[in-house]
Amino acid sequence: MLAHMPRAEAQVDGSGEVPDGGAEAAMPESPALPEGLMPALPEAREAARKAQLDALFDQLADEQNTNWEIVQAQILRQWRQSGSPSMDVLMNRALAAIEVDDFDTALVFLNDLIRLAPDFAEAWNQRATVHFLRRDYGRSVADIERVLMLEPRHFGALSGLGIILDRLGNEAGALKAFRRVLEIHPHMPGAQEGVKRLSPEVDGRPI
Repeated sequence: MLAHMPRAEAQVDGSGEVPDGGAEAAMPESPALPEGLMPALPEAREAARKAQLDALFDQLADEQNTNWEIVQAQILRQWRQSGSPSMDVLMNRALAAIEVDDFDTALVFLNDLIRLAPDFAEAWNQRATVHFLRRDYGRSVADIERVLMLEPRHFGALSGLGIILDRLGNEAGALKAFRRVLEIHPHMPGAQEGVKRLSPEVDGRPI
């Protein structure tokens, strides 16, 4: 949920007028695709994306992987791609607003993004981050729960959940969240520290 907020700027391109002759003259006819191919393209793209993420998570879970930061960055980049250029514009503008602590503006973009793309897990995650930064922990946890329904391996959302539960005094719940993070991302420093600190207090057992 936290800390991964690079500055991002984007502009919506305007569309020009169609030259004289109408749309048919302005746009060459595309070659026809084989029957049945077009509906399968989105599914094929999603399957390829899932396979790529699965491979990245396998690498991330390897405790011997010294390049885990690169793998983490690749996963974060995948998560921020909605599959729609217009939705990506909203995400980039929300991230830019978060970076300068303009949380009201960020919420406007994120609320629109969630309304238009309710299955986009990273939109919920970034809104959870905004609620967290505003110390609205109830709304943050509600959004985290939605993130984890859509992407159970979201180590950022799980880490954020652990931090919130710890702040609210639910040490057992926080420890459970941090341990789940380390199952997915064994190098995540905040989760490592959380387990080391909370484990003796909760169950008297070291890591």
